[in-house]
Amino acid sequence: MFTVDEACLVVIDVQGKLATIVDNSEEVIQNVSKLVQAMQALDVPILWLEQNPSRLGGTALDIAQHMQGQAIAKMDFSACREQVFIDAVKASGRTKFILTGIETHICVYQTARQLKEQGFEVEVVVDAVSSRTKLNKEIGLSKMQALGILPTSTEMILYELLQRADHEHFKTVLKLVK
Repeated sequence: MFTVDEACLVVIDVQGKLATIVDNSEEVIQNVSKLVQAMQALDVPILWLEQNPSRLGGTALDIAQHMQGQAIAKMDFSACREQVFIDAVKASGRTKFILTGIETHICVYQTARQLKEQGFEVEVVVDAVSSRTKLNKEIGLSKMQALGILPTSTEMILYELLQRADHEHFKTVLKLVK
């Protein structure tokens, strides 16, 4: 079970034109935005990544407008090969990572795999990840699940973090998911 004291959200490469052409892009962007807003309310850290932003562009505005600080720019497909990301993971003090972003079968998969290999618990938010094709998303999710990286959904992970209907931020989260 993920808790607000152990969890960290990782937003991977939801940027530029690619963010608008992946399968089910509107729902993915909307769900990542909900997750970001909810994590901020719950005081769960967020690590925000952009793949080669000078070429691919910045994070989708619907998400970026809710982010604080700067994105971690990367060239490697796995964020775990970027020292700035590794330093941010260590600085977070967190042991459980919730992954969102694009593309499922490339950057999300490689980052999830390497976080898992480093001993962290990792879940992927199925309705907040995508690839250009549905098949590639499914393959990426399948390979992650084979590694013990479990699927979750936007609502499921948020209610898991809340744990109780009398949580002080329940109404804030409820407004985001409804």
